[in-house]
Amino acid sequence: MMNNIISESPQIGIVSTIAELIGTQFQGSMNALCWQRNIAGDFKEVVSKLRLEENITEVSAEDLLTLQLSEQGNMARKTILNDLQLLQDFGAQPSLNLLKCYDRDEELDFFPTDVYSYHVDRSPIMTDTFLCTYHGAASDILPNGQVTQKILIPEIREQLKRLHDGPEADFEAFLKDCFFDLHYQPKPNACPVNLGNGNLWRLAVDHPEQKVLPCVHRAPVENDGEYRLLLIC
Repeated sequence: MMNNIISESPQIGIVSTIAELIGTQFQGSMNALCWQRNIAGDFKEVVSKLRLEENITEVSAEDLLTLQLSEQGNMARKTILNDLQLLQDFGAQPSLNLLKCYDRDEELDFFPTDVYSYHVDRSPIMTDTFLCTYHGAASDILPNGQVTQKILIPEIREQLKRLHDGPEADFEAFLKDCFFDLHYQPKPNACPVNLGNGNLWRLAVDHPEQKVLPCVHRAPVENDGEYRLLLIC
């Protein structure tokens, strides 16, 4: 049994059904919705039976159905399959990932742009990010008032200007083209919220039609020797 208590806040709305999760409108400073759940089953067993091909392996419903599982493992599998179906029924295209780690961006030591850095998602279409960590370390989010866009930090901006080495008129386009504008630095005393295991989240993304600020989040550093099982779309 998993118990992840998430408190409602100006940033986070709490819902109790998939219909509410998808249908509730973001407004004001609220850019994250949580379907808070206590879900039963042995998700660790499911992970132990899956095969990691590379650092990230996409797992299909068919892959799950081939696993020989105990009663507790089967309960976990049913939850995952149900979540995939619920999101598909609402028109989403969820992906289930078995994850050892993400690639690290080591090209710029002063400005990594990998998912371990606090960032927002951008989409060419009006959509949102859905995610649920069934096993392993879970992501963090931060209120927008507790972060500073990195490209606005003077010393970082100067380093980026030297990296650009082009016309000043093209600098802002360069920042966007290289995704530098998506990354944020926590302010002193920032208080991240961990998304926990089993909760299904919907996070606002950066899009011209979005009525709220996009949700700032980051992938967690994985626990030693432990894979993550993550639903995302």
